[in-house]
Amino acid sequence: MALRAAAWGAVLFLHVPLALIVLYAFSAEDKSYVFPPPALTTQWFGVAFERDDVWAAMRLSAQVALGATAIALVLGTLAAGALARTRFFGREAVNLLLILPIALPGVLTGMALRSAYHAMEIPFSFWTIVVGHGTFCVVVVYNNAVARLRRMSPSLIEASMDLGANAFQTFRHVVLPQLGSALLAGGLLAFALSFDEVIVTTFTAGQQTTLPIWMLQELIRPRQRPVTNVVAVVLIVLTFVPIVAAYWLTRADEDPQRR
Repeated sequence: MALRAAAWGAVLFLHVPLALIVLYAFSAEDKSYVFPPPALTTQWFGVAFERDDVWAAMRLSAQVALGATAIALVLGTLAAGALARTRFFGREAVNLLLILPIALPGVLTGMALRSAYHAMEIPFSFWTIVVGHGTFCVVVVYNNAVARLRRMSPSLIEASMDLGANAFQTFRHVVLPQLGSALLAGGLLAFALSFDEVIVTTFTAGQQTTLPIWMLQELIRPRQRPVTNVVAVVLIVLTFVPIVAAYWLTRADEDPQRR
């Protein structure tokens, strides 16, 4: 009973703030947070969706997330293939370096990227954000792919090669189908992480405004607080869907009865 109560307490601690954001998105009060809201309205959804700056920030975030996810899928899969099936000097060090970016504080990653761009005289652009997000998105795809490859029987690859298939054919017809759901789950998680990332983006965006940066700016100089909460609700939905999808994909792979 005590463990159940503690579990529910942890769930409430994590999700009550999200519930308050959803509630304040319907608040009729536009200047401050009052609990309970004096009245509820849906007018702020219309106001938010009519603002061009919201749509521009949302488009930029989606484009960055797609670019970072593409980089993560390619590099994460290649790295997993190299480390899961072969042994070489420094293998564990390379593995540590691959997963390190997601463990480091975002401030350190952002400062390192900004210093690197400055040293190479690379101007801030869409691609500097994509590369910055790719540094931690690769980790998500790599972890999923390497775990799947380590569970995959080596005899499948050996049988394919014995039957005359070359390396590309073996990868396409044997390895890739085995990796499919793991890569999809990793890609969905990478997209969600990139879409709502704010710290690394702050150091690599220059004058560009992604959706999290837009929200941060609106909180600093609020005009219509409920509009920011509406955008936050949209952000919750857009990140919640791929995270849940990735969870069910990985859960189905681990549970043989779900296959």
